[in-house]
Amino acid sequence: MTDSTPELWTVDVCADYLGIQEGSARGLLSRRGVQRVDTIRHPVSGRPLARYPADKVRAVAADRKPGRRTDRA
Repeated sequence: MTDSTPELWTVDVCADYLGIQEGSARGLLSRRGVQRVDTIRHPVSGRPLARYPADKVRAVAADRKPGRRTDRA
């Protein structure tokens, strides 16, 4: 019997993996159509933490184009 439960990452883990801030990670995942699976409570602070499927976060990271902003002087 195999475990079919997907690996879930909290938004802070997603942000670390993507190398961006949490707010930016939320926006990027939203724009790419990655929906949160559920929300859990932080064990210490009690604040809500969204969890996302790790495989979809990895796919977003693989699809990102490296580069820098060109609209800045």
